[in-house]
Amino acid sequence: MEETKRRRVLVKFSGEALAGKGGFGIDSDILKYIADEIKSLIDNGIEVGIVIGGGNIIRGVSAAKGGVIKRTSGDYMGMLATVINSIAMQEALEHGGVDVRVQSAIKMEQICETFIVRRAVRHLEKNRVVIFASGTGNPFFTTDTAATLRAVEIGADMIIKATKVDGIYDKDPEKFPDAKKLSSITYERAMSDDVKVMDDTAIALAKDNNLPIVVFNMFSEGNLLSIINGDYSTCSIVKN
Repeated sequence: MEETKRRRVLVKFSGEALAGKGGFGIDSDILKYIADEIKSLIDNGIEVGIVIGGGNIIRGVSAAKGGVIKRTSGDYMGMLATVINSIAMQEALEHGGVDVRVQSAIKMEQICETFIVRRAVRHLEKNRVVIFASGTGNPFFTTDTAATLRAVEIGADMIIKATKVDGIYDKDPEKFPDAKKLSSITYERAMSDDVKVMDDTAIALAKDNNLPIVVFNMFSEGNLLSIINGDYSTCSIVKN
């Protein structure tokens, strides 16, 4: 019997998404909702890596804005924020019966594993969710870039960016009622000034490795699984 091809994805969530309407900290209801969405993927045989931003706690750029904190220190503070979010997500997933491992780009032996790509892949093969924390481990790189890097390293089929809208628009749909949805765009268009999907470094890395970027509405229940199963009507795709 022919072996079924493995499906492996990297899902990127912003830290702000965890904060809910409060705008800061972690909303346990949203945490549980995301964990349930991820569990549905595991239950359907999909291997899942996750990267979560830290904006609900602190952003490096914001921390360094006043000039008191250096940008490098601010970015390391942001990396620590992603660890907090990753631990929270680990707890939520484990509460739902999912096996999880957190791997950090900065060594924190008492809290989580250190990132080793071969170990991460082995966890995925054992149907464990792997949450990649601390960004790339380097200042001046966003968690979008970290997500793309980890997706390439683990051989993901796609990177899925969770947002509050159902795809990419030619302008902000929350500000402009006449904004038009772009169901599919090229990497070059995604790097243009009028369309902000990810930062340019992340998109360039995806382009170099022919890694599709899918943008979807994380607050539409069941949407994530539908997209991975091939229904692209509720999202936008960046590809060649």
